[in-house]
Amino acid sequence: MLKGLMTLARPALLALDPEKAHELTLRSLEQGIFPHGGQNDHRLEQTVWGLRFKNPLGMAAGFDKNGRVTGPLFKMGFGFCEAGTVTPLPQDGNPRPRVFRLIKDRAVINRLGFNNQGHDALAARLVSRSHEGVLSINIGANKDSADRIEDYCSGLKRFYDVADFFTINISSPNTPGLRDLQAPDELDALLGKLMQVRAQIIDDEEEAPYRPVAVKLAPDIDEETLPAIIERLQAHKVDGIIVSNTTLSRKGLEDQKTAEQSGGLSGRPLFERSTRMLARTFQLTEGTIPLIGVGGIDSGESALAKLQAGASLIELYTGLIYEGPSLLTNIKRALIRHCEENDYSSISQVIGTKADEWAAKAIS
Repeated sequence: MLKGLMTLARPALLALDPEKAHELTLRSLEQGIFPHGGQNDHRLEQTVWGLRFKNPLGMAAGFDKNGRVTGPLFKMGFGFCEAGTVTPLPQDGNPRPRVFRLIKDRAVINRLGFNNQGHDALAARLVSRSHEGVLSINIGANKDSADRIEDYCSGLKRFYDVADFFTINISSPNTPGLRDLQAPDELDALLGKLMQVRAQIIDDEEEAPYRPVAVKLAPDIDEETLPAIIERLQAHKVDGIIVSNTTLSRKGLEDQKTAEQSGGLSGRPLFERSTRMLARTFQLTEGTIPLIGVGGIDSGESALAKLQAGASLIELYTGLIYEGPSLLTNIKRALIRHCEENDYSSISQVIGTKADEWAAKAIS
């Protein structure tokens, strides 16, 4: 019954302004109105960074910026989710309109600009959360910050007690200059300080746990630059790499008028670009660092492809806008079916099995 109502509601949500539709979705989740996203299966379980993931499906950052619905998302069937991106101080983000659907392309362009209520509001919501699933806090810097590195360090310190792992967002195209932090020299400065802060927390706080740190990269990094970036991530012993954020590319889009909007593009058109970069990252790291694959996942087949390209975990967002919550069920079924067909005892046996094939693809 509930699943049917959600199916009927999706066209109505797509007819609304994107941000209004998003707010209605959050309120529904807060009120417990959501279908269950399929049964978990022991073959979908993994332990990554010492954390137990009931399944590899995560809700990507940007959906729950202020930590309002982490509990409902876990109950809905996600194995993990990200809260944020959160900045030290509240900020409104860019002027509206700032979110645009490209329905024919199954894509979205956003230039939100890290709109969020800040550290204090998120911390207040998460202080008493129960651990139904694995939670990442996605941290960023305020647009007008005088010291962006300090903003990231502040986020690490503020949420160390409530996060299961951290995502360092240096790849959003909607904060001017933020992507500059992906340059090798800038990475050295940022990660050197972050890792120092984490080590200090562990030293200072008795029985403080080790919190993994993952860095989220942009899909627009050129082929020649990527190896140097990965080398710096490895040198600083980051625990994970997330591939990828939204793209500035507009190649191959049907909706050329909406494509003129500035901002990052997510959804189906990002799939091949982000998956090829994921596979190259898997090759460059030789599979030694867990990767999270994001970008264009809107079916069981595309979810499986991310794992085959090298992801240990995957994240969704835009695909849910167009496919609805049944997407979770469909992905889980497809992954279980693949395990059955190949006599795999764990979905982890899929990871990287087609990385070379994906890395060799020519992306237009």
